[in-house]
Amino acid sequence: MQTERHKIFGRKVVFDFSKSDLVWIPNDNFSSHLINGVNLLLPAGEFWFCRVFNKALPHITDPVLKEDVIGFIRQEAIHANAHVLGQDYLTSHQVDIEKIKELANTLFGTLLSENPLGIKALKRESTEYSWLVLRVGVIAAIEHFTGILGQWCMDNKSWDEFNSDPVIADLFKWHLAEEVEHRTVSYDLFAHLVPNKYSFYLYRQALMAIVFPLFIFLLIESGRSVAKHDLDIQMKKLVRKSFIRWLIELERIGNTTKNVPSFSFLTASTFRWMSPSFHPIHEGNTEQALAYLNQSPAVKAAKFYEQNKVMPLKN
Repeated sequence: MQTERHKIFGRKVVFDFSKSDLVWIPNDNFSSHLINGVNLLLPAGEFWFCRVFNKALPHITDPVLKEDVIGFIRQEAIHANAHVLGQDYLTSHQVDIEKIKELANTLFGTLLSENPLGIKALKRESTEYSWLVLRVGVIAAIEHFTGILGQWCMDNKSWDEFNSDPVIADLFKWHLAEEVEHRTVSYDLFAHLVPNKYSFYLYRQALMAIVFPLFIFLLIESGRSVAKHDLDIQMKKLVRKSFIRWLIELERIGNTTKNVPSFSFLTASTFRWMSPSFHPIHEGNTEQALAYLNQSPAVKAAKFYEQNKVMPLKN
């Protein structure tokens, strides 16, 4: 585990999804669709992260943290744009992405915006800062999951064992490796803005009580929206099943194929968050993430095109 600080920066990437199937993990439709569904949420969410953190920059008095936040913003913007291409890949397979995209845009673009639903009170100087801090806290809670999922992905061997599509796998591995790399930034920013350790502890527990069930709901429903377009008989049956049935399937698949993290894995990480001594530095291995980023095909491709001053072919 790396504890020595290093500079966080955005890496250019190039992906070509033109040969990628919708079921990109062979013989595991459930995992393929659940992970693909994340493409529908990430652009709206990560562009929102960038807007909120840009607003927070003037309130950061620690120059090292400010530099990390700037690096975080640059990485998240590149992530968002990459998953816009992921949405294009889904539409090329006739997946209707509009319903979940609209849900994500409503959540991040309206309800969690600077002026949600036109509530003028949140534009007052006395409440504007509090609303900003709350949104930073929401991001810290979300980033807890992206960080632990990132480490899960770094440790995962099953995608290779299943001969998964290398381009889609690299999209998520590259993204999640950077989540491991910057896993402490949003937490440290939230702590910086809430300096009282007792208030900070209570604040982050209250936010996680909201974020965890919302995170699981969005994960399941975005996956379901992709699965609706699968002609497989078993998937057609599952699409009509309840949210609870999907959680049971998540747990089952997570413990059998291991191509997705199980529900119990996600729940256990939430209990770790509840510890007064919790810090995300202990939730991942930075060297392992950097090792993957140094050999990511998408990162290498971008460097090749940049060094040779040629444009990549469009998907």
